Amino acid sequence: MWIVNHAADRVVLVNGSLLPLLAPLLPHLPTVEHVVVTGPGDRSLLDGAAPRVHEYEELIAGRPTAYDWPELDERTAAAMCYTSGTTGDPKGVVYSHRSIYLHSMQVNMTESMGLTDKDTSLVVVPQFHVNAWGLPHATFMSGINMLMPDRFLQPAPLAEMIEREKPTHAAAVPTIWQGLLAEVTAHPRDLSSMRQVTIGGAACPPSLMEAYDRLGVRLCHAWGMTETSPLGTMAHPPHGLTAEEEWPYRVTQGRFPAGVEARLVGPGGEHLPWDGESAGELEVRGTWIAGAYYNGVDGEPLRPEDKFSADGWLKTGDVGVISPDGYLTLTDRAKDVIKSGGEWISSVELENALMAHPAVAEAAVVAVPDEKWGERPLATVVLKEGATADYETLRAFLADEGGIAKWQLPERWAIVPAVPKTSVGKFDKKVIRRQYAEGELDVTQL
Repeated sequence: MWIVNHAADRVVLVNGSLLPLLAPLLPHLPTVEHVVVTGPGDRSLLDGAAPRVHEYEELIAGRPTAYDWPELDERTAAAMCYTSGTTGDPKGVVYSHRSIYLHSMQVNMTESMGLTDKDTSLVVVPQFHVNAWGLPHATFMSGINMLMPDRFLQPAPLAEMIEREKPTHAAAVPTIWQGLLAEVTAHPRDLSSMRQVTIGGAACPPSLMEAYDRLGVRLCHAWGMTETSPLGTMAHPPHGLTAEEEWPYRVTQGRFPAGVEARLVGPGGEHLPWDGESAGELEVRGTWIAGAYYNGVDGEPLRPEDKFSADGWLKTGDVGVISPDGYLTLTDRAKDVIKSGGEWISSVELENALMAHPAVAEAAVVAVPDEKWGERPLATVVLKEGATADYETLRAFLADEGGIAKWQLPERWAIVPAVPKTSVGKFDKKVIRRQYAEGELDVTQL
């Protein structure tokens, strides 16, 4: 509702199955003039609604199949998506025809997703998540078959679709692939058609990559944001390496393509070297990188100081290092880093180490207040079905198998039925912090 009102949308296209969700919101959407419905659903729920209601099939009936495309300036707006709002209100990012075209070219490059007309891409990531990572445009550009699973995003129907339709490529966030792994472990399916899976939106646990390697499916790490259209990096190792030598490259976020410039900025504003050790906030700019947000004041671009530098670079909010050969490794989000006793603890490192434990399905770590150290990590853990593990065992696993320093080990733990997630499947850490503050979590302190 917030996004519709902020964007001042005039037309809403909706699947009939979603009418029970849309109908109560319409009185609170003053700019919406038309609702276009497709698919089965109870239209009577829209009776008395202020907007005009249209049937999609009736609108297109009898229309000519050819379309007289208008001549548009390539820099005019073509689409807009909103950030997921994990740390505040969602922000609108507008994409031009030019940026979409250039981004689509990069998606199809060999050192990116490398798609050709011989591929079939299973696009699990939703359209509202950065235009489905640009894949609908990239597949159209190269004549690639595209599979869209509609609302059937649960592990079982996805596994059945992969086995039946045999896609060669797929794209989704880590939580989708974690659920699919649990499904095919319990009920084996043939996933061998997928030569590559692009995984992004959140850090991919190395243990998840290893599990899919054993299934013959290669996960390829990617990094990006709504503001980067979203492709920012892809983790293809250099040529000529053994599998063991490739591994350190595969677990990075990847290398920047020619269309993306990057730099690391330290806490004092200094630019840091690409030495694989100097950690700072990642800033980027490029031909498909946003330069402002939608709906500025009095026609002026909206460039908040915490999102854009004075010289126009996008402040990503991600903290990491870049190797001398240009591979990005992110250690955390700037707002998720745990600042304990003047030192930083990476929540992502703790999460990846926890999810390598055989009893753990998911784990999310957040900073919580501590009288002595300022902040300390709280580990929330989802156990696999039928599995058991006590907190002392998990803490020892972090130290012994995960290589986590003793001072970084969490003292606060909670077993949860599920990690809260945003609409695009990211861990919603602001919800976990709120649950802790309001005493909703059953926390054990060791």
